[in-house]
Amino acid sequence: MGNDQSTMVAPDELLARFDARTAAGDAIEAKDWMPDAYRKHLVRQMSQHAHSEVIGMQPEGNWVTRAPSLRAKQILLAKIQDEGGHGLYLYSAAETLGISRDEMIHQLHSGKAKYSNIFNYPTLNWADIGAIGWLVDGAAIVNQVSLQRTSYGPYSRAMVRICKEESFHQRQGYEIMTYMMRGTAEQREMAQDAMNRWWWPSLMMFGPHDGDSPHSADAFKWKIKRHTNDELRQKFIDKTVPQAELIGLKVPDADLKWNEEKQSYTYGKINWDEFHRVINGNGPCNKQRMEHHIKVHNDGAWVREAATAYKNKQNAQKTNLN
Repeated sequence: MGNDQSTMVAPDELLARFDARTAAGDAIEAKDWMPDAYRKHLVRQMSQHAHSEVIGMQPEGNWVTRAPSLRAKQILLAKIQDEGGHGLYLYSAAETLGISRDEMIHQLHSGKAKYSNIFNYPTLNWADIGAIGWLVDGAAIVNQVSLQRTSYGPYSRAMVRICKEESFHQRQGYEIMTYMMRGTAEQREMAQDAMNRWWWPSLMMFGPHDGDSPHSADAFKWKIKRHTNDELRQKFIDKTVPQAELIGLKVPDADLKWNEEKQSYTYGKINWDEFHRVINGNGPCNKQRMEHHIKVHNDGAWVREAATAYKNKQNAQKTNLN
């Protein structure tokens, strides 16, 4: 990709200029020249992010009809609507890189594109909705605040609004867990059970150690990423453990302890075998999530066709008037 002037400059010079811009912290815009590796990295990351927002509507959607109060139902519906909007922002931002939304969806359905492993776990009771809001969205916020400073302009701008809305989701989840911990023994047990099941998958959301990822070097060089996966994971743990202790929840990690020297928590070993198993399609709900997405996408084809036909008709009328 690039403008007309880029065709007059040698490839090595273009790359040198690009590297200088990203090193200086300049924002890269859609019409700017960029190396193909930069574009491919962003397409992979942004489409995965968009897919995660949309797939993430499913585990929460299961509880819309079973929310314990009208207020809880209204909040959950608003949250699910927000997640759908986040997906649209991110798909739109990714389209500025020259990939169509249809192609991104095709990559998702064919298994070429991934989404966050966290959404392949089931929501067994209402406490799970609290754990998702507090832990899953809390982990997402830590990562997404960093992405507000990512080098690609359309991506960073999309993250500003997304982060504001995600902060409400995190508060909603923590409120649910707080109320349950103030409730009956059975409710407290449900909250702790949800904590036990969602804690480790939430830590996995940040991804493996950066040294284990083939994409990390370029991501840091071009300032797509500003912090390592481990730095973000540590920030989430340090922020979340005191919140759990405040309402009486126990973090399910026997090795968790405060490190006075580092002024942060040390924590136990993450089960990366489970992470890779779920990412590779063998989690509790992988098949269910994808089958549902494909079905709804196919069932909604007539809506997209009607919208396209209407748009084409409007464009034709404008052309005739001119």
